[in-house]
Amino acid sequence: MTPTLVFDIETIPDIAGLRTLYEVDSAVSDTEVAEMAFQMRRQRTGSDFLQHHLQRVVAISCTLREGDSFRVWTLGGLEEGEGSLVQRFFDGIEKYTPQLVSWNGGGFDLPVLHYRGLIHGVQSPRYWDMGEDDREFKWNNYISRYHTRHLDLMDLLAMYTGRANAPLDELAKLIGFPGKLGMDGSKVWEAYQQGRLAEIRNYCETDVVNTWLVYLRFQLMRGQLTREQYQRECDLVRATLGKQEAPHWQEYLAAWPV
Repeated sequence: MTPTLVFDIETIPDIAGLRTLYEVDSAVSDTEVAEMAFQMRRQRTGSDFLQHHLQRVVAISCTLREGDSFRVWTLGGLEEGEGSLVQRFFDGIEKYTPQLVSWNGGGFDLPVLHYRGLIHGVQSPRYWDMGEDDREFKWNNYISRYHTRHLDLMDLLAMYTGRANAPLDELAKLIGFPGKLGMDGSKVWEAYQQGRLAEIRNYCETDVVNTWLVYLRFQLMRGQLTREQYQRECDLVRATLGKQEAPHWQEYLAAWPV
């Protein structure tokens, strides 16, 4: 069975990049640099959401379903640089050639990883293969929108129509899964400034588990899992998280009714 890798990233404004692009004096604080960028963006678009290439990756979390095992973790350590985190992600693709699953990965996570990988000189030949090295990848690769080697579940369920997109948190809760607990993407920059990177990483991990569980329900809907197989997969997730002592997993399981 092909390994399945669910991934999610968390980002903050690329302060160093913003200082370079706008020639900001070093006396200006990081908070002020970010607020300047937010204001400029609001003036142009009405939203303070920064462009993809101005997003700095601070966490990449994954679940991996392979063989009889299920894993959830965040790449690298608290002090690890962005370039190393991004390289680790693509090294995993190089190693496993997995089925990738995401929620809005085509619209946000992967474009950010592309730009940041380019900035840091990351290498990812397997990911970028579109048939030059492996002819099978001509017909099913990670890059083309309608190929399934990367499945953006949000995009597919919305029939590739942005106005039909659903928030992962709301859909997960409607199905009966815990959804987000205590944090969302809009709070990541504030939390990072307060030194709460570990909390951001924990939040990112719960998001990939939510995505994996919604993906399991999708596989049930499309007939790729029987009801018995689906229940076994959910039980495996429960059992795996139940062995973890971290408080965010205990909170997650408490919010997931049996």
